[in-house]
Amino acid sequence: MTSHRKLILASQSPRRRELLAMTGIPFETASVEIDETFDPVLTAEENVMEISKQKAEAVLRSISADEACAVVLGSDTTVVLDGKPLGKPGDFDHAFDMLSTLQGRSHEVLTGFCILHNGKAITDYARTIVEIGPMTPREITRYIEVMKPFDKAGSYGIQDPLLACFVTGIDGCYYNVVGLPVSKVYAALKPLFPAEG
Repeated sequence: MTSHRKLILASQSPRRRELLAMTGIPFETASVEIDETFDPVLTAEENVMEISKQKAEAVLRSISADEACAVVLGSDTTVVLDGKPLGKPGDFDHAFDMLSTLQGRSHEVLTGFCILHNGKAITDYARTIVEIGPMTPREITRYIEVMKPFDKAGSYGIQDPLLACFVTGIDGCYYNVVGLPVSKVYAALKPLFPAEG
């Protein structure tokens, strides 16, 4: 029965868990490590959708046979500046360089998602333009030292309190920047979970 269908989020990210919970659809979480290196042949949009699919497929392969009818959601976010994906920083210096490049201008945030169910895949992505105002080296250093954004694409979390003073514009879905385009994901999941809609 549809009401017993299980949704599995292929992520352990606390941010994505909070965002998916906004849909009101009950879910569990699971994740499997995959290689998230971008394929240079693909566009940034294609890459976030492909990595999302790989995450979902990895989780689907790891679950038991009686859960094979589950709906699995994978997602991936990247920051793109001048057509170049920035990814996550490896260390303090890398984070400092990223934020120094992002400050004082606008960039794109892309989040792809993939929903797997009964051998079918629904893939899509959302794009949000974010503008970050000028930041001094001291402000960048303080942000990195306090917020430690080493697990975040582009070296920042838009929801971080210390960034509030510097986000000067957002064009598109705010939640997409946090890590999941909630409205798009909900629209895609709703037909699979009509009792929850």
